[in-house]
Formats: sequence, C-alpha cells, structure tokens
Amino acid sequence: MIVRIMGEGQVKLDDAHFVELNKLDDELLDEMESGDEPGFRRTLSALLDAVRRLGTPLPDDSLEPSELILPAEDATLDEVRQMLSDDGLIPG
Repeated sequence: MIVRIMGEGQVKLDDAHFVELNKLDDELLDEMESGDEPGFRRTLSALLDAVRRLGTPLPDDSLEPSELILPAEDATLDEVRQMLSDDGLIPG
C-alpha cells in the first residue's frame, strides 16, 4: 500500500504492518474523543514514526496514487478530526 504523510512524501508499506498501525490509530481515536491533547501528540508522532520505520520511501519524483493519507506531525486535533472516517485514520 502507498501511504502519504502530508508535507513529507510517500512510503510503500506492506499490509502486514497494519495490525500494529491500527493499534496506534485506535489509541489516537480514543485520545481525540477524550480531548487528550498531550496523548494525541504523542500517539500521532508514534504512528507517523512507525510508518516511516516500517515503510520504504518512494523517490520524490514518484507520482503513485496514495491509498492512505496521514496528517503532518504538526496537524492540530481539529485538522485530524476532519480527516477521520468511522475507522479512524487507518481503515480496518
């Protein structure tokens, strides 16, 4: 799957990693619902770090369609809320 982190670029991520990423996504959703800003910051950073660590960066000149778009690390709670689906940021 091709994942875009807004403002950074794209990475290719094996579907096998989505179990780990979904756990972080669920935690992020809980923190957003409770208004836990420090927890939200910490978990968003952990989620993006996991995508960077587990994924393979695509070249900057690559124009692959992104199947998943994640917010930038400095995104606000409200900006991320607008990106959410019923499943959170990561479907499944």
